[in-house]
Amino acid sequence: MAPVGDDDTVVREAPVPAFIPPTPHSAPSPNTCQPTPQQATGLDPALVDRSGDPERKHPEQHTATLPPYLHNEGKATMQDSYLSDSEDFPTDEELRTLRRVPAAIPWKIYTIAFVELVERMSYYGTTAVYSNFIAKPRPTPTGAALNPHDEDAQPGALGLGKQVAFSLTTFNAFWVYCCPLLGAWIADTYLGRYKTILYSVLVAEIGHVILIASSAPSVLDNPHSALGAFIVGLLIMGLGTGTFKPNISPLIVEQVPQERMRVEDRNGERVIVDPAVTTTRIYNWFYLFINLGALAGQLGMVYAERYVGFWLAYLIPTAFFIFAIPVLLICKKFYILRPPSGNVMGPAFKLLFKALGNGLSVNPVTTWKNWNSGNMWDKVKPSYLGANKPSWYRFDDAWVDEVARGFGACGVFFWIPVFWLAYRQMDSNLTQMCTTMALHGIPNDLLSNMDPIAIIIIVPIMDILVYPAFRKAGIRFTPIKKITAGFIFGSFAMIWAAVLQYYVLPNESKSIRTELTSNPHLSYKTSGYYETSDPDYKSPINVWAVTGVYVLIAISEIFASVTTLEYAYTKAPKNMRSLVQSVQLFTSAFSAALAQAFTPLTADPHLVWNYGSVAIISFVTGVAFFIAYRRMDKDEDRLNLLPTGHLGSEAQARDLEGRLSGTHQRGESEKTG
Repeated sequence: MAPVGDDDTVVREAPVPAFIPPTPHSAPSPNTCQPTPQQATGLDPALVDRSGDPERKHPEQHTATLPPYLHNEGKATMQDSYLSDSEDFPTDEELRTLRRVPAAIPWKIYTIAFVELVERMSYYGTTAVYSNFIAKPRPTPTGAALNPHDEDAQPGALGLGKQVAFSLTTFNAFWVYCCPLLGAWIADTYLGRYKTILYSVLVAEIGHVILIASSAPSVLDNPHSALGAFIVGLLIMGLGTGTFKPNISPLIVEQVPQERMRVEDRNGERVIVDPAVTTTRIYNWFYLFINLGALAGQLGMVYAERYVGFWLAYLIPTAFFIFAIPVLLICKKFYILRPPSGNVMGPAFKLLFKALGNGLSVNPVTTWKNWNSGNMWDKVKPSYLGANKPSWYRFDDAWVDEVARGFGACGVFFWIPVFWLAYRQMDSNLTQMCTTMALHGIPNDLLSNMDPIAIIIIVPIMDILVYPAFRKAGIRFTPIKKITAGFIFGSFAMIWAAVLQYYVLPNESKSIRTELTSNPHLSYKTSGYYETSDPDYKSPINVWAVTGVYVLIAISEIFASVTTLEYAYTKAPKNMRSLVQSVQLFTSAFSAALAQAFTPLTADPHLVWNYGSVAIISFVTGVAFFIAYRRMDKDEDRLNLLPTGHLGSEAQARDLEGRLSGTHQRGESEKTG
């Protein structure tokens, strides 16, 4: 049973530390040995092992039970790490042959998913009206459309134009994805995930309130004041949202206490309950809740701004987001919460720079070979350095392995901005394509929200049917393979878009060139495309043809975007999960900048080339990604089964030394007595 701290924070029982003295007169454990520097790498031996101390006449009497990961000469093995602790851990044969299934999902996970849902509703509901608020002129005192039933009527407020609107909305996207680094540092170092989330909600709510104030009719009477208040609200809300994001996704998976595989009998079948499969299921449904919130926010607030005004479009998300606070407070006693682990970023980055520095050479080829030799991290382990390790080493070999795995995951994330190129085509290009097609009464708002609708439909299909079928067939659809599939499906989506765009604005052909002179709505262009001079001209192609693009993008998101959440959680050190998650989020900021390079291709007659270029880039990147990480893909189980590392302060080490010394002194006094 997990102990409960004084602050009601529930923490899982920590693994056995490097030194635990046996009770006096107790028989030594079979695993006991002398805590030599080579074996006891959990803490600094200089602080603990003082065999030369004159007060310690018999240092050989101070035996300690080492944790399983320090057996086998300090090398972590699957058998040592788990079989010694649990007899139901699968054997190598069972790992190869038994079907893997998820653990049961506790109800409290859905409360955290609800918090994410209302947060996404508040964010997307608010940002959905940013563009009109900034760009369009104010038609009514509240900014609502003058005649909301007129299709051409537009709501507006500040009237600053599309360029200013684009600049501010792009800055907001960049700002929101930079703040996760701050939120992760606060959570991992000082407050823990739960408190950081709670305070982030409060900060975001303050930003929401300022946005409501900026849209009040009396404030809109002075556009400069309204703009200033809007920017302040944007910054504060973005700060709250950004610090919220890297902490909510690790918190939801931490509610499943099982962190190691076990073999069970289910309906007469022996199966492996795999935490990685459980994590996949949780994040799939987590992503569904994200899109439920986004869909509700985007659809609802567009009508609120149009029919009532911007103050209501900002007020409704604020009101819904406030429900996150009572849910978090009421359910706190049920949550599994990890306390902050102190400053782990400093040692982690020092370790990274030390590992990279050891491989540096004046020859770039040699440097590359050293960094990819496979033993770069082994040379910075405490057991390798021995007495020569720096004074800031307060961790064991296992923590080095975890840090290496975490930075390896960060390397994976830096490929993801290329994946988002396909996704970002939905922001404007696909919407513009839809306006040139035959709508047949289909509302534009439905078209612009096809992606979240597709995700809401496809996620249950993948989780209940597709993934279990793969596992039953013995197909290991690992995270690296899923991300690769995400790139490929993104490429397929862009191929579909390119072909569709080609036929929406047909290419020149002899069969229709003769029709130009008889059709007053068409004019010839030397580029080989046709440009309509009639703004009401529509292609005869049904707009439902574009749904294939949205469905393929949705599938690519489920494979790539969901998996990056999963990968950030499973590959990060336990005391750095928020940090690694923030790096995953931070890469999204780069995707916005990368998308700007394609701006010259986002207008006719270049859109076919735009979609085609993104398709080629996405496909080639996907293939290159899998080639680069195929070795890591083969090591998926080994990486997930790395033992938990330990990082402690000098004070902890001295306290442990004192307890060891106290045990020895009590033993000596009992002997003399």
